[in-house]
Amino acid sequence: MNICGCLVHVAPDVAQTAQEAMLGFDGVEIHATAEDGRVVVVVEDTPEKLASETIMDLHQIPGVISLTLTYHHFEDLAETRPHLNASCQT
Repeated sequence: MNICGCLVHVAPDVAQTAQEAMLGFDGVEIHATAEDGRVVVVVEDTPEKLASETIMDLHQIPGVISLTLTYHHFEDLAETRPHLNASCQT
């Protein structure tokens, strides 16, 4: 599991169009917006694309001024699963 929290600054006059473009990407969710063009976005890995690749694509949306990674969490799900033999050990 790979989760990236980002603050995207968008030109206010194209904010709605830019937000619609962001939502067109798999693994992207918008969690908050401000009238001055700030957008809080969460980006996750998808089976087709890494979160880092999606973030680079978000930079290319017309009107995006900047994108800053503000939070990152990576967890190997295979490592967090309990081992089957762990409950059998005495």
